[in-house]
Amino acid sequence: MILHHLCALTIAIIIDWFIGDPPKWPHPVKWMGSLISFLTKRLNKGNHRKGKGVFMLSLIVLLTGLITLTITILLYQWHPFAGVIGEALMIASTIAQKGLKDAGLEVYEPLMNKDLPLARTKLSYIVGRDTEQLDESEIVRGTVETIAENTSDGVTAPLFWALIGGAPLAMIYRAINTCDSMVGYRNQKYEQFGWASARLDDLVNWIPSRLTGCMILLFCKPVYLNLKPAWKLFLTDAKKHPSPNSGWCEAAVAVILGIQLGGVNYYKGIVSDRARMGQPFEALKAVHIKKTIVIMNSAVLLFALFLWIGGITIDIAISWF
Repeated sequence: MILHHLCALTIAIIIDWFIGDPPKWPHPVKWMGSLISFLTKRLNKGNHRKGKGVFMLSLIVLLTGLITLTITILLYQWHPFAGVIGEALMIASTIAQKGLKDAGLEVYEPLMNKDLPLARTKLSYIVGRDTEQLDESEIVRGTVETIAENTSDGVTAPLFWALIGGAPLAMIYRAINTCDSMVGYRNQKYEQFGWASARLDDLVNWIPSRLTGCMILLFCKPVYLNLKPAWKLFLTDAKKHPSPNSGWCEAAVAVILGIQLGGVNYYKGIVSDRARMGQPFEALKAVHIKKTIVIMNSAVLLFALFLWIGGITIDIAISWF
């Protein structure tokens, strides 16, 4: 079964690389989002909001798991090939490598044309911070941070869970991540209701984020630092991020490129001063967006290879016992 999962996740990567998520195609995440929005409007009020948030998350995860597991079982009962292709299509819907690349290039291109207003607008589609007053370096920082963070959240984490539990677990991961992205905020409106979504998202991303960050630093040579100081800086800075997981890929990219990430962001006019990661050997420029995309693509390829090696090793070990 692990071999089937490995084949499916490999095909999923290829599908996402060439096709991505065409906007007019039906997409499971859109359905999840609609259900989450429906439940949030009806439950996120009155007393016991934390318990209601737990109920909402449990229902989303249960429905996603049951539907995906049923489809997967039926396809494999029909034919193993149908099962692998069906899993591949479902896993492909949970990853966003092409979407991240395209989003980054949509900011990169107006920057190269010195069109800052358009670059700010394109950045606003992929970040939550205020973008109206950002200069070129801050636009680049926002884009690089988004691509780096989502290398794990948007690609390697669902692949990690796909190896362990195929399409059902990959879809459950995406359901948890979608809940967190919609309600997992530390503000008055969502702090109680989104508590369970945020905590569970932290848990399911703990291993993949660290694996991905370490893999980036293992196989991508830092521009300015030798190996030992690079690892020391990476391990120190990764823990500075307010999220327990987001800092690992951001710190790895910052160390590799010799740039500094983090700093002052504004969210609806409210200031948020994030810890700095990396050392500013270079000023942030548009080219760093393209370099971050290259790092992301390398990380995904290496992660897939790591999953194949790990999966086959586990399969051999199971057959021996």
